[in-house]
Amino acid sequence: MGLDMNTAPVALSPEFKHQIETCPKAELHIHIEGSLEPEMIFELANRNQVSLAFDSVQSLKAAYAFEDLQSFLDIYYAGASVLLKTQDFYDMAYAYLKKAHSQGVVHAEIFFDPQTHTARGVPMQVVIEGLSRALVDAGKDFKISASLILCFLRHLDENSALQTLQEALPYRDHFIGVGLDSSEMGHPPEKFQRVFEKARALGLNCVAHAGEEAPPAYIWSAIQTLQAQRIDHGVQAMKDPSLIDYLARTRTPLTVCPLSNVRLCVFPDLSVHPLKQMLDLGLCVMINSDDPAYFGGYINENYLQTAQSLSLGPKDIQQLAKCSFEASFMPESLKRHWLLEVDRVFA
Repeated sequence: MGLDMNTAPVALSPEFKHQIETCPKAELHIHIEGSLEPEMIFELANRNQVSLAFDSVQSLKAAYAFEDLQSFLDIYYAGASVLLKTQDFYDMAYAYLKKAHSQGVVHAEIFFDPQTHTARGVPMQVVIEGLSRALVDAGKDFKISASLILCFLRHLDENSALQTLQEALPYRDHFIGVGLDSSEMGHPPEKFQRVFEKARALGLNCVAHAGEEAPPAYIWSAIQTLQAQRIDHGVQAMKDPSLIDYLARTRTPLTVCPLSNVRLCVFPDLSVHPLKQMLDLGLCVMINSDDPAYFGGYINENYLQTAQSLSLGPKDIQQLAKCSFEASFMPESLKRHWLLEVDRVFA
């Protein structure tokens, strides 16, 4: 299943651009720490008297020239160091939800990385209460629904993940699932089998990053060993026809992040991204922003640039938006409502 190298970018008509921008969407692959804009990093650094390795917003932005996932993570964790108090987490999450609402997102399932913060002495309560309060207030202010998914850092060991889950249990009502993120290569999903078993026993939804940089075997392992209900990224599935067949047959969702894939050099540019092929093969795929503050755009920038680079049409955008709701953990009645609203936009 080779990539089509002949796709030429096309200009989007004003009407089509408007449809993309206003179409209801669910965002299922967003790391809240990755929405921390450089301006807010410096604002929080000043507020909390945290010294940064960069002397200005411009010098920080200049460092966003990533060679791979790890080079991004090094900057990402440095940026997160400014998050110390409940208000910091609140401000970050509220800013993301305000931005997402302005781009047609009506539902978001948001990843957060507690180990990034507890390792610095920030209590779990501070992290979860700040994020949760922002979700409640944004829901009132913008009529956007949102839930939290607690992610384990895969470059750490499973005992750390188990301890993190245990520490989070007093706040079990504040998150709907667990995920797996951070450095993928050399850290296969099976490394976290026990903690995912425990999470499932607690009734938590399970998702996992797999097949961003690593081979299709990681996707198989996330599905078979972790029983992941969604695969985050999953673009390397295109290298395994039997996996493609399985994903299409089971409607296992893949939360694809096009701008992220280009910025982290998974693909050289959007014109060779496999998203259109994935759609045409009947996969349940949707567009997400991943870490929008670092990768050059929020959800609409991802939609618009991908549509232009891959010559996507209204039917493609309609399908991507519908898949985002199909793959979400929303109540079925709400899913049906938003699926009808998507169809209305493209009628």
